[in-house]
Amino acid sequence: MSREIKSVDYGLEKIFEGAQDFLPLLGTDYVEMYVGNAKQAAHFYKTAFGFQSWAYKGLETGSKDTVSYVIKQDKIRLVLTTPLSSKNPINEHIVKHGDGVKVIALWVDDATKSWEETTARGAKSFMEPTVEKDAHGEVVRSGIYTYGETIHMFVERKNYSGIFLPGFEKWESDYNPEPVGLKYIDHMVGNVGWGQMNTWVKWYEDVMGFVNFLSFDDKQIHTEYSALMSKVMSNGNGRIKFPINEPAEGIKRSQIEEYLDFYEGSGVQHIAVATDDIIKTVSALRSRGVEFLSHPPQAYYDAVPGRLEEYSHKLREDIETLKSLGIMIDADDEGYLLQIFTKPVQDRPTLFFEIIQRMGARGFGAGNFKALFESIEREQAKRGTL
Repeated sequence: MSREIKSVDYGLEKIFEGAQDFLPLLGTDYVEMYVGNAKQAAHFYKTAFGFQSWAYKGLETGSKDTVSYVIKQDKIRLVLTTPLSSKNPINEHIVKHGDGVKVIALWVDDATKSWEETTARGAKSFMEPTVEKDAHGEVVRSGIYTYGETIHMFVERKNYSGIFLPGFEKWESDYNPEPVGLKYIDHMVGNVGWGQMNTWVKWYEDVMGFVNFLSFDDKQIHTEYSALMSKVMSNGNGRIKFPINEPAEGIKRSQIEEYLDFYEGSGVQHIAVATDDIIKTVSALRSRGVEFLSHPPQAYYDAVPGRLEEYSHKLREDIETLKSLGIMIDADDEGYLLQIFTKPVQDRPTLFFEIIQRMGARGFGAGNFKALFESIEREQAKRGTL
């Protein structure tokens, strides 16, 4: 395990002492992905990941330009959007980036104030505060650009009782596979280009009042062939966490470089979703055809008891079961965590998902970095992109 992590004080009161409170965030409202075929993508996420039909906007609801399917599992809402004509500018995004995350929507109490505060601090506006109404009340939304073409949308829905947003109707479907135990979005990771990480760290600090509470350099995150750097940004209450990755010099091409090449710019690398029972969740996902990175070697699991003992933690789960599923284990002074990563969920090697179960730990699996990145490199070698 990386010894540097042990020295980090995860006490939120200390981490965020003096943090600005001009942008109170209540949580992640939704994540919107631009995709080539929303109907088929929704079927995939329902079948493979256990999401449920939730809301719909399309020709039948009066939307002439786009169609959107909203799928839900516990507190996670994914919006899958596809343009309905070649003239729609969303096509340019899909042609350039492939299927990927466009909007990270943040739940706020005042979307107007959120936009005013962030744009006054230098954010580029995506959408001025806009009131959207229907028979169920009103929602106020506003938005700003962050890294690449990614958007942070501020969503104020305290005066709304509808299914999702005005313009959407409840999506009734006879096909709703059982959920797999995904609870909420734990964090979302962004990849940015060479020399851009500190620029975006400062942007989150200055524009959104976030704090950088964990940093990893290329001495900590490296393998024989490649390296990267990462800094974790969090808002004042700790509900929103955005690690930011940047490539570092190595013998071969890192996973971050591969992402930037195929996504053709900065963007969201992965969405980490939490579960209370990772063994049950991963078993269900595997049975539904979700593909995960290759298992760590036997030596990795042989070392786990000693790594946990270093922090006086006892693993509640059976290590042989974790090994059989390829689930990794890490620990800090607060507890331990269990995590596993899917392969990319589209043909381009870009967006993927992390499944994470926290047993007190507040870190991001630093002790797993080497094993994880070696697994990714094995996949890169198969693709001929290492």
